[in-house]
Amino acid sequence: MSDPALPRRPTLDLRAFTPARVALGRSGASVPTKALLGFTLDHARARDAVHAAFDTRRLAADLGALGLAVTEVRSQAVDRKDYLRRPDLGRRLDAGSAGVLAQAAPAPCRLALVIGDGLSAAAVHAHAAALVSRLLPLLAEGDDVAIDHAVVASGARVALGDEIGALLGARMVLMLIGERPGLSAPDSLGAYLTFAPKPGRSDAERNCVSNIHHAGLSYDEAAFKIAWLVREGLARQVSGVALKDESADRAPRRIGVALPE
Repeated sequence: MSDPALPRRPTLDLRAFTPARVALGRSGASVPTKALLGFTLDHARARDAVHAAFDTRRLAADLGALGLAVTEVRSQAVDRKDYLRRPDLGRRLDAGSAGVLAQAAPAPCRLALVIGDGLSAAAVHAHAAALVSRLLPLLAEGDDVAIDHAVVASGARVALGDEIGALLGARMVLMLIGERPGLSAPDSLGAYLTFAPKPGRSDAERNCVSNIHHAGLSYDEAAFKIAWLVREGLARQVSGVALKDESADRAPRRIGVALPE
């Protein structure tokens, strides 16, 4: 007896489950004009996101509306060209910023919040304040990891948070930063957590919650994961490969002050 034929699933069906470029069709030896124009537009959006200006005043105002004091700093990258050509300069503070931070935090803290432009200031503008609004109430529960201060960093790479966290005397640093734009998501935000931050920490010593945007990880889901990692990281005094995300057994709750999205 022969096996029953499997139901045929056209490749076109995949487009209902992914923004990836599948089943585009063809026109002769090339793709259709509509698909080509769509690719060109998404590529342009990704390039624009990389070169977008970082509106620190707008971000500071949004964070201030959430009750956070804001300190602005910048890396040693003097402009965007410098930032893209010399990643190492984006990992260290300029001299003036180090002095500003030393005055801004007279007492050590458990968690330092840093928000940097990274490779997509557009992602920070679109999602950072909304994510923080969901995160603050979750952190304030239970162990009371209260945050009343945020650092906004221009020309930032992920590792810049290590130096900032060390200067603030933080047990852990949370860096929210614009991720490298892709053709399907030019405004994706990432969250990086490092226990006992100091210059020289490796990526293996960080936890990452990535792909935070409207078509990716929601603000509530991301805030729940971040809050869980913060609490567990502080309790176990670890981060990175030593701290696995085991938050999936608890469903995230919708909580916090909603900002326009």
